[in-house]
Amino acid sequence: MKKYHLVFLSAMLLLLSGCASVTSDIRVGAEPAPGVTIANYKTYDWLGSFSLLNDPNNTWQPPDVNIAGDIKFLIDRELRKKGIQRANDTPDLTVTFLVGVDMENQILKLDPDTKIELKKKIPKAALVVALMEVDSGDIVWLGVADAEIQKGVTEEVMRKRLDYAVREMFKLLR
Repeated sequence: MKKYHLVFLSAMLLLLSGCASVTSDIRVGAEPAPGVTIANYKTYDWLGSFSLLNDPNNTWQPPDVNIAGDIKFLIDRELRKKGIQRANDTPDLTVTFLVGVDMENQILKLDPDTKIELKKKIPKAALVVALMEVDSGDIVWLGVADAEIQKGVTEEVMRKRLDYAVREMFKLLR
């Protein structure tokens, strides 16, 4: 379990960049454990989900979307596409995810007039998905997506962004 928490904390350090279209700011990556063949796993069950929020001024306005429920639905869909089925009894893998929001995230941005780098607050969000082998307790695959927080987005846009992030992440599950 120590590996599990360390990987999540490390992955949360990865946060992202700017946005022009609905998904252009979303960065996705994934990493399998060395020597792991995902095709060897046929079943999974849910371990749980976690969320982290750094918003001391209460400025984040979460959308009217069941984010955790939507993410779970999307992950279920992608695992089924890979031939990994849900099984409550003795699964090969457990699945968990972490959603993090940092409303105080700051980056250095170049001022176009003065050419001086200035600190600018750019709220960020990240999604980390982990597949853990039940027998060993080792994480066998880790996917990460991160993006800027977009203010005032509709439920439809939020769902498109989540769908894109999860779909692209699981394209990297091999």
